[in-house]
Amino acid sequence: MAKPGKIRIGIGGWTFEPWRGVFYPDDLPQKRELEFASRQLTSIEINGTYYSTFKPASWIKWREETPPGFVFAVKASRFCTNRRELAGAGDSVAKFLGQGLTELKDKLGPINWQFMETKKFDADDMAAFLKLLPREKDGIRLRHALEVRHPSFKDPKFYALAKQHAAAIVFADDDTFPEIDEPTADFTYARLMRTQDKHATGYDRKGLDRWAKQAEAWAQRGDAFVYVISGAKVRNPAAAQALIERVGRP
Repeated sequence: MAKPGKIRIGIGGWTFEPWRGVFYPDDLPQKRELEFASRQLTSIEINGTYYSTFKPASWIKWREETPPGFVFAVKASRFCTNRRELAGAGDSVAKFLGQGLTELKDKLGPINWQFMETKKFDADDMAAFLKLLPREKDGIRLRHALEVRHPSFKDPKFYALAKQHAAAIVFADDDTFPEIDEPTADFTYARLMRTQDKHATGYDRKGLDRWAKQAEAWAQRGDAFVYVISGAKVRNPAAAQALIERVGRP
């Protein structure tokens, strides 16, 4: 049997005022939040890249502030995915990939290409888009994950396209988005969105046990990246930490 992949668990971003005094110590300087968070968690999904670009110095700083073995996921720019015809995203994809994210080096994890809820599956257009996504840049492997939000993507033709291009399909646990768990790549990317404020750890014990078991199952087919996103956001760091306690650190 193949050796299981590594399980990395985290949250979306590291700057959120309500986390101060709950996740971050009250006296922690804001400039040290990433340093602190990256030592409590095993991954973080960088969300700011969906809206803005950053200079190479920022990516270097993030790399240097985090410990060995820590891995970032990066949300791709909305200018790449929020368009009528994905086939025309070439320049936007190049700009996004060229801003300096490879400065993360071995701390660069998957790239999340998130599509709007209204974006429907068009096989030809999606195939053209996937051809725009390189497998490596600057000698760094690029792993791509597709976060689709329209039910039309629950289609074997989409699964086949993703598998052809070794792209993962993001598993989203949410009330409105389609839930797709298909092994189309050598890694899994999951976003858990149902934390509740009434639980100090976001989920009750049964829920945490369930997701820990699921993460271990995903790891049987390669690395698993699991992010606690949305829901009761103030509880997400605690939920991620509780899951890490159950599955261990990579």
